Order: sequence, then C-alpha cells, then structure tokens
Amino acid sequence: MITIQKASIVDVKIIQEIAYNSWPSTYGTILSKEQLDYMLEKFYAPETLIDLMTNKGHSFILIHEANFCLGFASFQHNYLNQNTTRLHKIYLLPEAQGKGAGKLLIDAVVNSAKENHSKIVSLNVNRFNKACTFYQKMGFEITGEEDIELDYGYLMEDYKMEKKL
Repeated sequence: MITIQKASIVDVKIIQEIAYNSWPSTYGTILSKEQLDYMLEKFYAPETLIDLMTNKGHSFILIHEANFCLGFASFQHNYLNQNTTRLHKIYLLPEAQGKGAGKLLIDAVVNSAKENHSKIVSLNVNRFNKACTFYQKMGFEITGEEDIELDYGYLMEDYKMEKKL
C-alpha cells in the first residue's frame, strides 16, 4: 500500500538519501559531477533542510510503499506573498520512477494548494530534464525561462512552469 505523510526534522536523513540517490540519474548527463556534488551539498545539508522546514515555511511530504520511502516533495504556500503554491522539490528513487508515485505526490501538493486557496502551483525545472514532459502531463505549462547563477560560475537553466487550479 502506498501512503503519503508529512515529513519532519527526524526525516532529514531519508530526504538526503533520496536526493543523493536520485540526482545522479536525473542530472548526470546534464550537469558536471562537480556541479552536481556542489548543489547536493548546498541544497541538502541537514542545516539547510531544517531551516527550510522550521523557518522558511517549506512543507515536506514523503511517499512510502509498505515501510520503504520512495521519494519526497517540498512545497510552500503563499509563495512570494502571492496566492501561489510553489513546488520546490520532487524526487523519487530511480527504481520508483514511472510507477505513479510522482503523480501521487503532485496530486497531494495540488490538493494542499487548493485547501490553502492557491490559484496556481508553480515550479522551476531544468530545461534539459526529462521531467519537463512529466510536468506537462500533470497539467503544467511553460511560462518562461530563468537562468539562476550559483557560486563557482555554475548555472541553473530552468523553465518556469505553472498549473492553474
């Protein structure tokens, strides 16, 4: 049976493990190993995840099959003080992809957004990530492009996507 539950600080380790296990297959052909390692360390340090959960208003949810965690998503309501829910992260273990778990996570975020009276769910996705097609199947539309500069000259080349509710 598949279940979705709210994550807390005690789940930081499993969130890190999923990110570290899913990013190489997701970004291995898109980013250099150095950029991939840098971004994992920057975005998934325990103190960063705890700060997102406790101070920045990010909600994390985990998806389990039996007692095994398949993946997670994080989102934030009232993003930029607008009537928008922002999907910040969604990652599944490679062996869990293509089996409906991602759709269940998106559905959970959309339902939470509706409960919080959001009009839009927004996200950024790397322009070369095959997940772009997945998001379009889930009802998201490309609304623009955004290049985000990181340290060491690294660049995030993203599509901005939105799903109207």
